[in-house]
Amino acid sequence: MRSLLEAVSYLREYDKLANISEIARRYFAMNAFDGVLTIIGVLMGNFVAGVSDARIVLSTGLATSVAMGVSGLWGAYLTESAERKRDLDELSRVTLTDLTNTRIGRASRAAIFIVAIVDGLSPFLAALIVLIPFILAGSSEDLTWAYYTSLGLALLTLFSLGLFLGRISHGRMIVYGLKTVLAGVVSIVISFFLGVSG
Repeated sequence: MRSLLEAVSYLREYDKLANISEIARRYFAMNAFDGVLTIIGVLMGNFVAGVSDARIVLSTGLATSVAMGVSGLWGAYLTESAERKRDLDELSRVTLTDLTNTRIGRASRAAIFIVAIVDGLSPFLAALIVLIPFILAGSSEDLTWAYYTSLGLALLTLFSLGLFLGRISHGRMIVYGLKTVLAGVVSIVISFFLGVSG
């Protein structure tokens, strides 16, 4: 219990030094948004193609979400590592001190790890939520309800992300929610017509 409290205390300290929570919030919202929109594209592609096997929809959806997760984790890790190293090197140069093993250095490394995890998990988890109806569908032959339910979940998830962004910005949460839903609707419409025309 004591070690857990110490870990929480360190995380709070690192957050103050490296601004972890603000950056992680931004990555979470941005990548969950990307994850939902990408899965909408996958769903619409399968729907227009007439795919009626839940396993195919699930395998393509999960493969896509895993790829997004790995891409997010690796991309955020490399980007944050480069940015944090540059900032730490600059601060070390100005202060004429090696900051690698100081609290600032440890906070910087913690930020890299936490932000990379958030960046990797957010699109994967958002996509997984949208795919729940296909997990429940099993061997059902008529997947129309699963497609509609998944798209509904996608729009609901986008609306929730909009509310989250509205709360962060102290703006009108409903307006943000409607803006994110609009992005989903536009993706559905464009994907549908691209599929039909193809």
